[in-house]
Amino acid sequence: MSDADGGETTTKTTLAATLDTDEHTLDAHLAGLAACDLVRTYPDGRVRVTITGEELLELDTEELVIVDPE
Repeated sequence: MSDADGGETTTKTTLAATLDTDEHTLDAHLAGLAACDLVRTYPDGRVRVTITGEELLELDTEELVIVDPE
């Protein structure tokens, strides 16, 4: 079950570890996703990624994926 399915949240630390990246890199991606309503971030560090957002984060690519809120 994904976070989005259950309406659950996770922490940035856990998400970064799951995606094998650092939190600084994760923050940059989360900001782009949040601008497109693909993730909700909370002041206490919790994150709730939508199903579409999860799919974007799980793309197996070495290229940068750009999410443009415009």
